[in-house]
Amino acid sequence: MTTTTDSFQPAYGSGITVTPSGSSASSTLGEGSLNVVLTNLSTTTVSYVRIGKGAQTAPAADYPVLPATQVSLSKAKTDDTVAYLATSPGASLHIIAGRGL
Repeated sequence: MTTTTDSFQPAYGSGITVTPSGSSASSTLGEGSLNVVLTNLSTTTVSYVRIGKGAQTAPAADYPVLPATQVSLSKAKTDDTVAYLATSPGASLHIIAGRGL
């Protein structure tokens, strides 16, 4: 059995950089993409994220993006929001929608 995975195809021009804090905040990505790549630009602070449709709140129990790492998360085409939180200062998170891994 052969499985093929497309490399990530970013939605150029749609990336944003946010500064997560101790209170959950969110940004709108727009619908249509199947993946979101999150890059934690901080070298010391973990960010937590949640992706969904409409208003979202990210608690520290959600998906962690470790310092100085990048992850690709799948999402439904109708998911349009990413929420983020950091439990310590110094967070910086780049978010870009697209397709593939």
